Amino acid sequence: MRGDTARPRRPGRPRSQEADAAILAAALDLLLERGADQTSIEQVAQRAGVTRATVYRRFAGKTTLLIQAIESRHADHDPAALHWPDVGRMLADWAGYLSGPGNRKMLRRLYSAADDYPELLQAYRDTHGHQRAAAVRATLEQARDRGELAPDTDLAALQHLLQGAVLHHLVTFPDTTPTEEIESYLAAVTRQAGHRPP
Repeated sequence: MRGDTARPRRPGRPRSQEADAAILAAALDLLLERGADQTSIEQVAQRAGVTRATVYRRFAGKTTLLIQAIESRHADHDPAALHWPDVGRMLADWAGYLSGPGNRKMLRRLYSAADDYPELLQAYRDTHGHQRAAAVRATLEQARDRGELAPDTDLAALQHLLQGAVLHHLVTFPDTTPTEEIESYLAAVTRQAGHRPP
C-alpha cells in the first residue's frame, strides 16, 4: 500500500473549476489507460494542460487524486436508477453497464489495484458499490417473496455468486460483447442458482 505524503495547501487564488475538471478527467483517463501504478502526477498535469504545482495545490498526492477522480465519475448517479422491479430488469441494467468498454476497464483497474491501492476500490464502493449492493439485496428479497427463489435461498451467497460472475465476465469475455449476450450470461447464472421468473 502506498500512502500520500501530506503537502500543506498554500493560500492563493480561488480554485478554477475548469482546472479541477481537467485534472480529474485526465487522472481518470490515465487510470483507465495505464492503471494506478503507471499513472503519475506529471502525466496528469501534462494531459490536463496544467503545471505539477497546480495539481499539488489541489490534491495531496496521486492516491488522493485518483480517489477523487473515481468519486467524480459516480457522484451524479441517480440512486433511484438502482430500484429494479424484478431480477430481469436488474440483470438488463447490469448488462447495459457491462457492455460499456470504459466501465469494464474501470472495474478491472480497480480490482487489479486492490493490493497496492486499496483506497481506490474502497472509493468506488463508498460512492457506488454500497448503494448498488443494497439495491441488489432488496431485488433478490422481492424475488424470494414472490416465489421466484426458494424460501431457504441464501441471498448473501447468491449475491456473491453474481458478483463473481461479473468479475469472471470482465476478465474472460471481450469488451465488445453485446448487451444481449451479457444479459443472457447473467440470466443463465441466476437460473443455475435457482431463480425461476414467472
